[in-house]
Order: sequence, then structure tokens, then C-alpha cells
Amino acid sequence: MTDQPVAQLKLREEALKAYESGDFIRAADLYLAVEKFLQDNGEIAQAAEIANNRSVALQRAGNPLAALDAATRTDEIFAQMGDLKRQAMALGNQAAALADLKRTDEALARYHRSAELFQQCGEKSLQSLVLKRIATIRFGKKDILGALSSMLDALNLQERLSPQERFLKWLLRLASRLSR
Repeated sequence: MTDQPVAQLKLREEALKAYESGDFIRAADLYLAVEKFLQDNGEIAQAAEIANNRSVALQRAGNPLAALDAATRTDEIFAQMGDLKRQAMALGNQAAALADLKRTDEALARYHRSAELFQQCGEKSLQSLVLKRIATIRFGKKDILGALSSMLDALNLQERLSPQERFLKWLLRLASRLSR
């Protein structure tokens, strides 16, 4: 291994440690350095993955605009590669940032696309998580029936439910029957 890849691996490790310790700004800065190194070396897919890591760190740091900027177009790179899971994750990162920016219609569109892609690649637990986020946004928009429907869909995808989730699922089914 040459010095550059070793240095890049160390930066990745430092970024992960910073993230895990809650130093999200430092993590984002380190991820940016890794991302630039990968781009300079033509490793576009790896750079896009690191950009998404940076997006999550920025989101956790309370900077949704920078998080959106970091994740923008990464979904297109993964789409070109045929990597549905990472494409869906990138869209989810973008949607989370858009939701925090109060751009809820755009967030919903990206979350819906993310959920579709997770369904296509068989990632039920991730699809369920996205559907819960859709439910939260719909509830905030006063689309109560849409929120209930999305939450019920999310719970139906989960293999194991807590007692609270089982009760919620029962309530949602009851509400669904009563609203017909």
C-alpha cells in the first residue's frame, strides 16, 4: 500500500471515531477530505458513499442545507451503477435534509422513491423506516389518513413488533376499518 491510501484509510477511521463520539462537524470535515481524495483518484462510487456519510454527519450537526448539498446527485451515481440500496439510502438522506428545511413536498417525493427502491431490493426494515418518516411528515401536514396508512404499511413490513407497536397496529387496523 502506498502512503496515500493509508492516509485516506486513517482519515476514514478518524471520521468514524469523530462521528461515534458525537463530533459531527469534525466527522463531516474528515469525510470531505476523504471524498476529495477518492474523487481525485477516479473512485466516484466510493466518493458518493463518503458524501452520504458526510451528509448524515452534517444532518446530525444541525446543518440540513449542507447535508442536502453533500447528498445531492449521489443517488444518480448509484442509479448508474444499478445499486438500488445505496440509491435509496442517498434519496433518504436528501429527503431527511429537505424535511428539516421544511420542504415537505420534495421530502415526501424522495422518501416515496426511496421506499420503492428499498422494496425492489427486498430491504423491508429500511423500507419500513422510510414509511414511518413519510407518516410523520403526513401527520405534520394534517394528512391524518395518509399518515395512518403509511404507519400501518410500515408496521406490516416489520417482522418483530414491540408490544406498543402491536397495539398501534391493532389501533390502525381498527381506524382503517372504521374510516371505510
